[in-house]
Amino acid sequence: MAMRVTGMMSGLDTESIIQELVAVRQTKVDTLKKEQTKLEWKQDAWKELNNKIKKLYSGTLSDLRYQSSYMKKATKTSNDNLVSVIAKDSAMDSVQSLEINKLAKAGYLTGAEITDKDGNKVTSGSKLVEKLGIEAGSKFEITSGGKTVEITVDENTTINSLVSKLQSVGVKANFDATNQRLFIGASGTGEEKDFTITASNDSGTKALDKLGILVYDKDVKAAYQKYADLANDSDAKQSAIEAKTAELLKSYKAEKTSLESAVESLKKKQDELVKAYNEEYGSEDFDIKNSDSRAERQETLNEKIAELEEQLKDENLTEEEKATLTADLNKAKGELSYLDGYDTNLKSITEKTDRITELNTDYINENGTAGAKTVEEATADIEGKIAKAQDVLANYDDLTGSKAFKVDGEDAEITLNGAPFTSSSNTFDINGLTITCKGETAVGEKITLTTENDVSGIYDMVKNFIKEYSSLINEMDKLYNAESSKGYDPLTDEEKDSMSEKEVEKWEEKIKDSLLRRDSTLNSVSSAMKEIMAGGYTVNGKTLYLSDFGIETLGYFNAADNEKNAYHINGDEDEETLKTKDNTLKEMITKDPNTVVDFFTQLSKTLYTKLDDLMARSDYSSMNTVYDDKKMKEDYDSYSSKIKEAEAKLTDYEDKWYKKFSAMETALAKMQSNSSAVTSLLGGS
Repeated sequence: MAMRVTGMMSGLDTESIIQELVAVRQTKVDTLKKEQTKLEWKQDAWKELNNKIKKLYSGTLSDLRYQSSYMKKATKTSNDNLVSVIAKDSAMDSVQSLEINKLAKAGYLTGAEITDKDGNKVTSGSKLVEKLGIEAGSKFEITSGGKTVEITVDENTTINSLVSKLQSVGVKANFDATNQRLFIGASGTGEEKDFTITASNDSGTKALDKLGILVYDKDVKAAYQKYADLANDSDAKQSAIEAKTAELLKSYKAEKTSLESAVESLKKKQDELVKAYNEEYGSEDFDIKNSDSRAERQETLNEKIAELEEQLKDENLTEEEKATLTADLNKAKGELSYLDGYDTNLKSITEKTDRITELNTDYINENGTAGAKTVEEATADIEGKIAKAQDVLANYDDLTGSKAFKVDGEDAEITLNGAPFTSSSNTFDINGLTITCKGETAVGEKITLTTENDVSGIYDMVKNFIKEYSSLINEMDKLYNAESSKGYDPLTDEEKDSMSEKEVEKWEEKIKDSLLRRDSTLNSVSSAMKEIMAGGYTVNGKTLYLSDFGIETLGYFNAADNEKNAYHINGDEDEETLKTKDNTLKEMITKDPNTVVDFFTQLSKTLYTKLDDLMARSDYSSMNTVYDDKKMKEDYDSYSSKIKEAEAKLTDYEDKWYKKFSAMETALAKMQSNSSAVTSLLGGS
């Protein structure tokens, strides 16, 4: 904003004079802004109302159009303590008899107490071979839900890593260090999700025993029997060998890929090490890659380091001498670390490359199929498991296992109308009923399940529609019949400054409440809705109205202002003045549900179709909009252009007056200057 200094010569308050002159034209700008603000408020009022109309249209009203929405069922039980039932809409009306014979259980194993080979406590980090004396190469399998994981113990296997492998099959597993026990639980209830743990070799049996999880039960016996049966079924045995071969091949391919990636990384690291060494210590007569030269240099450096360390022991050294020797020592150690690192990396590269060669030669053929050693290993594995299974089964009745306690997973069992049903969980889905068992019935006890139309569900659906419609129509009537706000316009900033916040709020509220007063669009929408709700619909040759279902308005004299078109349900417990009346709607849902459904589907379809027409896209309105939102947007943008133009003209007008008064001040200044000059010539002071 330009800074102006006026009235210096004339002594006039030209600033105030100009503002008074501008004020007359400022009124036009303010009027446009007020009209635009009023239009903006009207847009907001319509948006809010339109959202409520759309909510009724796409929600409750849309659902009521379909007979399937009324097909609600409910099931009552004679013993809610033992069973709960949810009825789907497809459930049949019936009275059924239920017996709960057995609840589903989850498999759970509480391991025996574990000690190390010296009888001491172990930790989650204890190594099985070193601490528990378990033989490396011990193998055992855990199976759950059709998935089997074989665990092979090696020198690095800890209790913690064992737990992780157990969990990989899907069971829950944990080591309790306080009680020194392994705990294993199935992932869920039922026989299918139960688990078994079986040894794959003799050392595997000993390993399970030392871990306190060696168990012999019917499921373990069945697991061993599967392997034993392979001895007499060559096709099944061959399939098992092929499956094991494929499993091993996959693991070897993964190992090869991992090794190749590691070799590539090590070679890159080796190149970086050589580059860094040459920059720090390199010379033309030494090649770090030459093994003989490197060995010779390492020997020289070791001798030099030993010599420098010996020299540093001299107590007569000056600080300067000591610093020099220390610097030489650190340099020698630094160079040696590069050479040793090169050797370490080279050794790792060689080992990994040799393993890759071994895999390609013996375990993986050129075409990616299994090599001879893979097939040999798979065959030996299956043969070993067969032999182990046969040995176990031969003495099964005498086997006791470790002091572990195993709860078997069991399916739930019920008898419904005399027919038996089983489920892996305590929930059964039978013919539209979801039956959840909570306890077992006593011998001879039967629970009665009664399924019938859900009167409350249908009633609540109709009630919610009536309530939502009535709330909406009340609001529409209130907006249409609002008091006039003639003489009230949106306030300018200057006008707001002269009023309190509460006064401003009341002023604007007065305007906002009347924005849709006598609005023709609002009248069209509400009239159409009222007409449809008041209409009659033919059911079984008879024309019925809402009043035939005990749904009526309160009447002109009983209803509050702007609530005369709202509907209420006689006998509705939420209506204080109506709750003592007979509830005709609920009675008809109970006795004649088809009539209720037929009537309300017709009414809702008619109202839905009408609202669909009113919310159709047009040149002036968007889709799903009952008012002219496009036209209002155009009008709003037009106001913005008009305001911008009026403000520009106002600025020009203001600048014109400042220029005129500035010219006057300049003329007065010249006159003053000339007068002073004349006075000076005439000898004045």
